[in-house]
Amino acid sequence: MTVATSRPASARPEPAGVDNRLVVGGTPLTWRALPTPALPDPAAVLAHTAGHALAAARQHATHGTELLLSTASRVDAAMRAELLDAGFTVALVGDDGVHPSAPTRPRAAEPGRLWLLTSGSTGRPKRVGHTLDTLTTVRGDQPDRTWLCPYAPGTYAWWQVVTLSLTQSGQHLVVVEPDELDDWPAVAAAHGVDAASGTPTFWRRTLYRDSAALARVPLRQITLGGEPVDQAILDQLREVFPAARLSWIYASSEVGASIVVHDGRAGFPVEWLGRKTPGRPTITVHGDELVVTSPYHGAGLAGPIHTGDRVQLIDGRVLITGRLDSDEINVGGSKVSAGVVRGVLTGHPAVAWARVTGRRAPVLGAMVVADVVLTPTAAPVPDEAALVRWCAERLPEYAVPRRIRVLTEIPVKETLKSDV
Repeated sequence: MTVATSRPASARPEPAGVDNRLVVGGTPLTWRALPTPALPDPAAVLAHTAGHALAAARQHATHGTELLLSTASRVDAAMRAELLDAGFTVALVGDDGVHPSAPTRPRAAEPGRLWLLTSGSTGRPKRVGHTLDTLTTVRGDQPDRTWLCPYAPGTYAWWQVVTLSLTQSGQHLVVVEPDELDDWPAVAAAHGVDAASGTPTFWRRTLYRDSAALARVPLRQITLGGEPVDQAILDQLREVFPAARLSWIYASSEVGASIVVHDGRAGFPVEWLGRKTPGRPTITVHGDELVVTSPYHGAGLAGPIHTGDRVQLIDGRVLITGRLDSDEINVGGSKVSAGVVRGVLTGHPAVAWARVTGRRAPVLGAMVVADVVLTPTAAPVPDEAALVRWCAERLPEYAVPRRIRVLTEIPVKETLKSDV
């Protein structure tokens, strides 16, 4: 990376992790060795590569300039116009330098402010204000780790890994670009990655493509988040890494990291509902919606935040099954949880991934349909009828998928999600 730089006078002490090792594009370096791009203030930085994004993050950590960080592909023309109208200089940052577009309504910068764009799973991405402090949720002493960072720059999950490496010594980082995602286990094994965080889609896709290569990565910490997590994916990872710690984290740009579970079971204990601990989020359920009151919420948010995530209480656990606006399918007046059906399908030993939706039907209003990806080693290979029978043995009749389409590849977006 050769970003043209003009290092401004430092206004803050260097962060504690400044000498941690980074691997960017296969090249080892440190946070301290990153160039400091000459960024406008306030700036909406659209980073060309992960290295450019890390350089912008380090520049913010040391100088506190107002920053929104993303990739160009996540910011369409309408969003760029919104950012310019909101007073940001939109800056494309690449190997050939910084290319700024002036704001249509210039304003003074807000020192220390960091902005995130939500994933857009509920519509257009929204801008949520944070600071480096509210994004830093891991503060206690940690064992030395080399983390994999597969997330898109500027997302909440990306900042979680990045702030850990920036603020704590001994937390090293290996970054993979989108075009390296299919081969990340080889990159990770070569550079000693022993901790990795990803969405369930990320882990399912890796197991589907090459579980033997994954097993060669010496993982001691496996973290999942960003999508509903079912027991099947936890069990598959436990089988490959019996000694690793399995963690599920519920977090969002709006409420921050709110639930952390390490027991290898899907969901969290129902006893945690309503529990109040100073400095910790309080989790409740209103109707069938998860509600979070968090000290790590975004700017302008306060009190209980309705997350839009649907929950079910099963066997003493609170399971998050999907979004309220898409999880429930009304089949002739009977309510079907797409998440529950998805869990049954992914519980089949030959199913690597599943997506369940409703399709309009003349008499019932909707019927349940599904897309699946089969494991490459499935034997025998189940046909649609066999998968329907599997579901019929475990679900009420109205919840059984009437159509199951087999896909050849697990779909994944830049956010590492697949809209399950």
